[in-house]
Amino acid sequence: MRLIVGLGNPGARYERNRHNVGFMAVDEIVRRHGFGPYRGKFQGAIAEGAIGGSRVYALKPQTYMNASGEAVGEAARFYKIAPEEIAVLHDEIDLAPGKLRVKRGGGAAGHNGIRSIDSVVGEDYWRARIGIGHPGAKELVQPYVLQNFTVEETGWLGPLLGAVAEALPLLVGDDAAGFMTRVALILRPPPRARAAEESKD
Repeated sequence: MRLIVGLGNPGARYERNRHNVGFMAVDEIVRRHGFGPYRGKFQGAIAEGAIGGSRVYALKPQTYMNASGEAVGEAARFYKIAPEEIAVLHDEIDLAPGKLRVKRGGGAAGHNGIRSIDSVVGEDYWRARIGIGHPGAKELVQPYVLQNFTVEETGWLGPLLGAVAEALPLLVGDDAAGFMTRVALILRPPPRARAAEESKD
């Protein structure tokens, strides 16, 4: 049994914000793997499905970002899911746009949603960090993450979310390195396109 959590803020106002990329990733996972409909439970929206032979719950906390741990803790306790069986997908300003990094454990690195989860379930869970880039100055971070993705950014966003959903069985099987490699291979342009790009250099 696994719990896949996407972080974001509830409501139409925040739907396309950079800070909500975790919600977007979970929505694509639910769609791609044919999960059941979302239900309101555990202060969140939760859907159930199967990936790679494992029962998987997909959760979008509806508590607002800073209290994400409340929903995660309730779901984990109810289903008796250990921290190492939880994967959280979230935005990361210290990664270049479209980059993906996964690790188990670690600090919050200033992310309030991660800090909230750490305080409830501890730090020993998987974190899939989706790069959204940094605005360049600390005081610009909050308005930047609460802005919608630009038209240009949607060019990499859709393919990345699709690749994350397609490769997820590897992460469900605790193969983080394989998961990241698979995502990179899915996103890699075909040889002819690569050759055309290289010829421009």
